[in-house]
Amino acid sequence: MNYTPEQIASIVLKVLKEIETPEVSSLSHNQKLELARNPNTPQETLKVLATDKNWTVRYGVAKNPNTPKESLQVLATDEYWGFRYGVAKNPNTPPELLKVLATDEDWGVRCWVARNPNTPQELLQVLATDEDSLVRSLAAKNPNYKKQTLELTSTQYEALKKLIESGQDESLKGLMVT
Repeated sequence: MNYTPEQIASIVLKVLKEIETPEVSSLSHNQKLELARNPNTPQETLKVLATDKNWTVRYGVAKNPNTPKESLQVLATDEYWGFRYGVAKNPNTPPELLKVLATDEDWGVRCWVARNPNTPQELLQVLATDEDSLVRSLAAKNPNYKKQTLELTSTQYEALKKLIESGQDESLKGLMVT
């Protein structure tokens, strides 16, 4: 049988991929753990490890920046908070998944969402009003969080200052600096 150059290249790539992705089930726990934690582990191997029976292996996959989105989605819905924690901590977790994790019942998961570099500003603004003070603090410290500030011209500032000092408006008395 004659093969085209494209077919030969396809076969070679397939064989190389099989060589790079070992039969994971035959590996020891420590070997699986090393693969789960290694950011150079191929995504196909991480997909397999994401379903491993040992929770420490799955946790390593959850934190691995090379873990594919599909595996992160599965781990993010696990009942064990540790996997959700690992996914929230993962710097490559997509924003739509962080949005789901931002409503997690566990405050630790929400803390890691607040710290994640992929958390969008809109979500950080929501987390900045969280019931937990640490979540609020971490959201405000995230570089993506932009504090909304009131900018006044010098004329507006002077007018507001005079109004506060006059005491004419009861609602402004709390702003008076003595």
